[in-house]
Amino acid sequence: MIMEKNLNVQNIEKTDSLFAVITGASMGLGKCFALELSKRKINTILVSLPGEDIHRVAEECRKYGVESLYIETDLTQKENILSFTDWLNENFNVNILINNVGTGGTAVFHKTSLKYIENILHLNIITPSMITHQLLPNLMRQDSSYILNVSSIASFSPMGFKTVYPASKKFIQYFARGLHQELKNTSVFVSVVHPGPMITNEETRVRIGQYGIFGRLGLLTPEGVAAKSITELFKRNPYIVPGLFTKLQWIVMMLIPVKFKLPILARLLNKEIRLGFHRD
Repeated sequence: MIMEKNLNVQNIEKTDSLFAVITGASMGLGKCFALELSKRKINTILVSLPGEDIHRVAEECRKYGVESLYIETDLTQKENILSFTDWLNENFNVNILINNVGTGGTAVFHKTSLKYIENILHLNIITPSMITHQLLPNLMRQDSSYILNVSSIASFSPMGFKTVYPASKKFIQYFARGLHQELKNTSVFVSVVHPGPMITNEETRVRIGQYGIFGRLGLLTPEGVAAKSITELFKRNPYIVPGLFTKLQWIVMMLIPVKFKLPILARLLNKEIRLGFHRD
């Protein structure tokens, strides 16, 4: 490994190969995106925070006979984003960008910390916007390129006790759709995916389990979401809602007026806080 400012990167030589860049790739959906692309014989560059064993994910990807490199850096810091994207632009041809990194949680807004709010706003809004801006000239140089932005089914309604998260994911939805239109006559295709609840760790499994059969009915696996998202991306579908039950949730959330669904969602999320499933 070599150190470049606040950026830990592998010591590799410049290459003419094409690469897909995945942020938040050490676990959950990001890891599944990396493995799904590797199965399709696509080289990857994986990004995560330091100390998340991202090298192990890269090793798994290489088992499919592709190149897989990794970067460890904190993407809440502007200087790290600029170092990371400068390094990519100087050394690689990028034809796929997956803006997966993000964070959220359930909390009483006025009782939570400013750091909690700042992290959501930075990782869910500023970071994907900056990375896309900095890598777009690289993507546009390629014959055919793709950007996949990860939003959420939560972006279709405001939510008490998740006040910042759905608002940030609504930004991603609008950002992706606007950029899709703007780049329509270029080589870059832009899509957005709206996953529903996924079991990504034990805490998520227990939290969702409190809702009984209704909560488990629409559960998605990150592996399934990744496979469906990549398939639809390459089919040039600009708007992806994976899973039948998620599509039903989407329809219901679009049809029910906010004044009715807002108190229902607030009661459910407040229950999570009372049971201890919160992040602040």
